[in-house]
Amino acid sequence: MKIQASAEDYLEAIWILSQKLGKVRSKDLVAHMNYAKPTISIIVKKFKDNGYITIEDERYITLTEKGAEIAQRIHQRHVLLSQVLIALGVNEKQAYEDACKIEHAISEESYTCIKAHFEKWVPPTGDATKSQ
Repeated sequence: MKIQASAEDYLEAIWILSQKLGKVRSKDLVAHMNYAKPTISIIVKKFKDNGYITIEDERYITLTEKGAEIAQRIHQRHVLLSQVLIALGVNEKQAYEDACKIEHAISEESYTCIKAHFEKWVPPTGDATKSQ
């Protein structure tokens, strides 16, 4: 299930906001991602049409199983890659920014090997949602 990096970022943002706020509206996504409302409206419509989200009462956005799977996978990558970079000495802000770029480009094989290696040395702590 391969989608564009920008779409993965939007889905991850919806997931992060749902964890923080409980319920997510388009205006929350606009504020979080710092994009114009028309841009978010177009993305929300595309995601709904492609089965990544549903729009519930009062315009709340909810990830479908398909959307949540992608969002959680990307978020897990972001958190782990941020932790790895921080453990290597990268400052926290830069680590979160770089992890966001790396999470989309890295192969599953490389990610799995990095994860296996660093989970021995860097126990999962922290949360990349704070920088988002």
